Amino acid sequence: MPGSARVVSGKAISADGTPIVFDTCGSGPAVILVAGAMMERAHPTLAGVAAALAPWFTVCSYDRRGRGDSGDTAPYAVEREVEDLAAVMAAAGGSAMVFGGSSGAALALEAALRLPGISKLALWEPPYHVDDSAPTLPGDFAAQLAALVEAGRRAEVVERFLVEAAEVPAEAVAAMRGQPFWEQAEAVAHTLAYEAAVLGPGNALPAGRIAAIRRPALVLNGEDSPGWMRNAGAAVAAAVPGAAHRVLEDQTHDVAVEALVPELLEFFAL
Repeated sequence: MPGSARVVSGKAISADGTPIVFDTCGSGPAVILVAGAMMERAHPTLAGVAAALAPWFTVCSYDRRGRGDSGDTAPYAVEREVEDLAAVMAAAGGSAMVFGGSSGAALALEAALRLPGISKLALWEPPYHVDDSAPTLPGDFAAQLAALVEAGRRAEVVERFLVEAAEVPAEAVAAMRGQPFWEQAEAVAHTLAYEAAVLGPGNALPAGRIAAIRRPALVLNGEDSPGWMRNAGAAVAAAVPGAAHRVLEDQTHDVAVEALVPELLEFFAL
């Protein structure tokens, strides 16, 4: 797999005036990468996928609002994030294929409902809750996280998101607080309320809504991810007409670039 590609940074202005910063590499049809929770465009997985796809595609990876070099404008709404993606897509030429990971996959689905310029949709483990094996979240989880941010309790926001939504053991989260990355996690804690808003109350799958998506779609899961995530992936694929579902051997939610890229290459190149 190619190891590097020349990266050029740019800035798109969203509909509400928020600057959205993105990196572009490669040449060919446009592919936009939509990050999951707490990830910025320079995250090793996103950067690795971009570099590997660059020989065949023009790949854009952007900082979602409220993190990295992008701006943020109150009040937050999922529609604003869809407009952010639309602005990046306009900068990429007006249409693009889209890959979304985790909660970024849920945002990509929301965008596909509103943006006809999205021509194909690849999704890595959208974390919807489709059966009793999934963790239970309060219906107002997004509002609860936002209230904690407003009260200045950012560490508690990160802890609650990791323990309740991501199923990280509490003792492991407690150990994380002493690690260098914890400060950055707190810095983007407010965006965890955004992630919860994107997934919606209880992370319930909007099966009826996404059934309106009419474009090629691929849903990917890891063989070693929690069973509820695999069930969610299968449910998303069943809800989107014609979508394919594949399970990657030996992969967890923290998917390896070398496992993900061949699937994306095959799908986007068709």
